[in-house]
Amino acid sequence: MSIELKTTPAAGGRRGEPCPPELLDAAEHLTQDELRDLQLRRLRSTLKHAYDNVELYRKKFDDAGVGPGDCRTLEDLARFPFTTKADLRDTYPFGMFAVPMSEVRRIHASSGTTGRPTVVGYTENDISTWADLIARSIRAAGGRPGHKVHISYGYGLFTGGLGAHYGAERAGCTVIPASGGMTARQVQIIQDFQPEIIMVTPSYMLTLLDEFERQGVDPRSTSLRIGIFGAEPWTEAMRREIEERMDIHAVDIYGLSEVMGPGVAQECVETKDGLHVWEDHFRPEVVDPLTDEVLPDGEAGELVFTSLTKEALPVIRYRTRDLTRLLPGTARPAFRRIEKITGRCDDMIILRGVNVFPSQIEEIVLRTPGVAPHFQIQLARRGRMDHMTVRVEARADCPPETREAAAGLIAKGVKDGVGVTVDVAIVEPETLERSLGKLRRVKDLRGE
Repeated sequence: MSIELKTTPAAGGRRGEPCPPELLDAAEHLTQDELRDLQLRRLRSTLKHAYDNVELYRKKFDDAGVGPGDCRTLEDLARFPFTTKADLRDTYPFGMFAVPMSEVRRIHASSGTTGRPTVVGYTENDISTWADLIARSIRAAGGRPGHKVHISYGYGLFTGGLGAHYGAERAGCTVIPASGGMTARQVQIIQDFQPEIIMVTPSYMLTLLDEFERQGVDPRSTSLRIGIFGAEPWTEAMRREIEERMDIHAVDIYGLSEVMGPGVAQECVETKDGLHVWEDHFRPEVVDPLTDEVLPDGEAGELVFTSLTKEALPVIRYRTRDLTRLLPGTARPAFRRIEKITGRCDDMIILRGVNVFPSQIEEIVLRTPGVAPHFQIQLARRGRMDHMTVRVEARADCPPETREAAAGLIAKGVKDGVGVTVDVAIVEPETLERSLGKLRRVKDLRGE
């Protein structure tokens, strides 16, 4: 399968200060050889732990004709079977747990909007490791002990809020647990409590920016200096939009609940050139989504993770469905980077034989004068053909003649850049659904 991902330069010209060496933890000082030795020891232990304690893994390994003892090098991991979201749903709720329930200290779960939720568990050590990695991520983003962190990720079964919360405390920061929603109140809290850092989905950050401006507050005048954004794909164009309107460093954090939660990988503020994977705890691979072949570093494909230290829910070659490539480390040389995730296998729209990602539409919308960064893709069937309409909000000061021109620019940008013909509807400001967490960009009407 051929996957084309644009290689985009780091955003803007402004960089943050690197983390002082004395604040880095021991793993961040490892050489590549030391890291590989640590990974192999932890990988062999994890494979045995999973095989001995999880029936599904025991059956999968046996069916594939491999056992924990067959892993003698890191490259031998490719001989082991994949784990998918369906495996977690088929063993719902606790069939993938590798420790007795008496050792599980916390349970999280996905929303389950497309079926049974995926349930994940954490031991006391798992929670401590998670906090360590979020703390490492906050330091990489420019956060320092004593900073106040406004957390607008949702709390509850979603991993974002509590994961960020424990990690910010571990980093020596002061936590403001705002959660999602009550947007006007959040804007007031930011003005009153004066946090330096916000952790939130990028789409909800746009909602907060709109609310600042609605209240007549210049977002650039706030105390915020760093935004750590994750839980959904976002583009370099959105980074520029947020940084220019808010006057902050916008950096990316990556994770998913099945692997741990946020904090699996983090972008460093001094480079802003992709996310360093914390490889002392997670072994990444990139595979061809169709052939399952492991691809060399630098080639684009589906991201796969194996946990190296998780106790309650070890995952072996978990297919994330996220599309990216592995690159050499920069700010943290021992740890490889993944490019910013801007597409997923299951987000891809096939429109009249052309692969379309919402992130491609977002790039075009964000560079078009007169429109806001809020848009929605609608799919409908006309006769026997699928058709796409892109609905985009106008900015409040955009006159009718500019709206018509904006629609033409977007339609031309999609035709020239993506290769499909779409309708574009410019709608009134504040008429599209706003995100209070993860945003759903695509509305599929083809079954109606």
